Amino acid sequence: MKAMPTDDDCFGAGSIRVDGRKIHPAYLFTVKSPQESRGPGDVYKLVSTLPADQAFRPLNEGGCSLVGA
Repeated sequence: MKAMPTDDDCFGAGSIRVDGRKIHPAYLFTVKSPQESRGPGDVYKLVSTLPADQAFRPLNEGGCSLVGA
């Protein structure tokens, strides 16, 4: 299962590392002003995306006993 890519509605595309953690890109949003919004569901603006490998603590710093050194 860890070799399979993941894709879910909440966190998007990602993968499961050998320590069991799902890693995925992290997104930074800002709230739109009423003038920027074009409808009831249009409230956030994507500012930046952090790649999955930078969004989570590195595997070698986790201290998980399931991961061989």
